[in-house]
Formats: sequence, C-alpha cells, structure tokens
Amino acid sequence: MTSNAHDPVLWDIDARGVATVTLNRPEVNNAYNGAMIDGLLAALDALGQAKGLRAVVLKGNGKHFQAGADLKWINEVRRSAPAENLQVSRATAQAVQQLNTAPAPTVALVHGGCFGGGTGMVAACDVVLAADNSVFSIAEVRWGLHASIIIPQLADAIGVRQLRRYALTGERFNAQDACRIGLAHKVVPLTELEVEGARIVDHLLANGPDAIRETKAWILKSAWSDLGDEDFDALIESHSAKRQSAEAGEGLASFAEKRAGKWSKG
Repeated sequence: MTSNAHDPVLWDIDARGVATVTLNRPEVNNAYNGAMIDGLLAALDALGQAKGLRAVVLKGNGKHFQAGADLKWINEVRRSAPAENLQVSRATAQAVQQLNTAPAPTVALVHGGCFGGGTGMVAACDVVLAADNSVFSIAEVRWGLHASIIIPQLADAIGVRQLRRYALTGERFNAQDACRIGLAHKVVPLTELEVEGARIVDHLLANGPDAIRETKAWILKSAWSDLGDEDFDALIESHSAKRQSAEAGEGLASFAEKRAGKWSKG
C-alpha cells in the first residue's frame, strides 16, 4: 500500500510493518490546508487497518517539518459558511487525535520549522527526535487565533506550566528548549536524524506489539488528551468560532499585509 508521489501526504509501509508518513507541500514549508488534513486522515485510516503495523514514522519533505496552517487558506475558510468552518476545525482535530491514539507507536523526525499545528502533530507522537536546526512555536495567538484543538496533546507533552508560557507568548524556541520542556525527546545533528530515527524504530520492533499497544492505551487513559465527546466537540466549536472572529480577521490581515496587528485596547 502506498500513496501517489504528488499527494500532499505520502505514505508507505515496509516488510517489517514500519510505515513512513511524509508531509509533502515543500513549496509552502508543509503548511497544512484542507487537502493535507484529508491526506493525513486517509493515511492514518489506511494504516489503522493495515495488518502487522509495528511503527509509524512522521516527517516532512523539504527544508521544514511543518509550518503550521496555510494562513492564506485559513483566511478563505474564515469567510466560509459556519458549518464549513466548523468542519475544517473538526477534521484538523480528528487528524491530530488519530495520530495521538494510533495503535502503533509513532516517531516524529523534526527538522527546520515546526510551528502552530506542527507542534500539535509532534506532541501527539510517542517519540520525537529534533534536528539541531529545528525551531518551534505555538504561534496561533499572533494571528488572533487560538490553539484549542492541539492544547490537550501539548499539555500531555510539555505540561500546563510550559504551555502557559509558549502558547501565550507565541515566541519561537530552539531544539534544545524543545527537549528541555519535553516536546522533543532528543536533539541530534541534522545529518543523523534519519539514523537516530531508525535506531528508535529498531528498539520498538524488539518489543511485543500487543504489549506496546496495550501500554500506550493505558498511558492515554491518564492523559489530558483522553477527551470525552462533549469536551472534544467543545474545543472544536471554540476553535472554529475564534477563526471567524473580528480579532482573527485583523490578525490574518496583518499576516497578509506583513505588519503588526492593530489590537484593540478595550
């Protein structure tokens, strides 16, 4: 089973049962849009049904791992009907949560930029390796948006205390800081990222697959991201409503016009 080489998300699975999922919009630094979200959902659905799946490796093509949302696309979405806008938030939340609850262990290989939704993707992975050129930010507030649909996974990864800093300031931080706060497990030279990823996969393959699956399920039972339907729906509705707010309109305009946001003092 494989994907088409021109798809926004590429995936395949080898004879060992190790899948590779690659974000594939390098021309926009792998910023996500509807097609990428749909592609990620399709890949995760297919892999979830694959027999003998043992591990999933997530990475990005090009110079960057994932640059968050494609803000030009987000600006189009915010002008859509409320039901369509809500569906975009729902699909995005479902993609991150499916990655979070994938039955096989997931390993993220991060290089270059990892912003906004990209931090949610890596927070949803079981093992995160960061190249030494990696740069991170939870940047939604900069554009008058918020990160509600990835906050549960980020809270699991870095804890509420660190989340209160980085999701509120929107500041960028390097690979060493990502490791310090728990978003990444290890920092390696860029040239060694794939090799270190292969080493982690070898460790995973040495363990009992049922034991891994059951262990992960029990870990998630105590996680922030183990949400009931009501809470899951609430964060999606809040996320979509914020996108259509006046503040988001100004934030996205400031991005398009390459200027600071004119935030109200009232």
